[in-house]
Amino acid sequence: MADQTPADRGSTSGLTHVRSDGTAHMVDVSAKQVTARQASARGRVLLSGAAIAALRSGAVPKGDALAVARLAGIQAVKRTPELIPLAHPIAVHGVEVDVEVADDGVDIEATVRTADRTGIEMEALTAVSVAALALIDMVKAVDKHGRITDVRVTAKSGGRSGDWHE
Repeated sequence: MADQTPADRGSTSGLTHVRSDGTAHMVDVSAKQVTARQASARGRVLLSGAAIAALRSGAVPKGDALAVARLAGIQAVKRTPELIPLAHPIAVHGVEVDVEVADDGVDIEATVRTADRTGIEMEALTAVSVAALALIDMVKAVDKHGRITDVRVTAKSGGRSGDWHE
């Protein structure tokens, strides 16, 4: 099996990450062109009124929850291939993570940029997800029922499949 080429192991199902024997594998992207790529993702953390008040007044017992969430999201982008088994390690050239307190929670948005051979959507999703988890950790003394919701890719550009946004 080790001497098979990627084409020999290719899928007959049309699924790019599934070999003909049904097992998962990492797609070989070495022949793809390097192109500028960008992906954005969003999510929400629904919180109680007490947690929102603590965030707005800077009274979260653990400290600056919004700053910690932003940094956690940035850090998570760089760890994506360690967390997502079939994600390729790719060069990350830019990350923006924004958090905004709303009346019922916190909106999180991440935009990630690269010039590489494969997309960066998983990195954007990981940024939002880990920022949300960090926020939950920071406010759990005030709100034990915070809920992460609506995590999704909202836009992508670059690569063979083209550009799109919600």
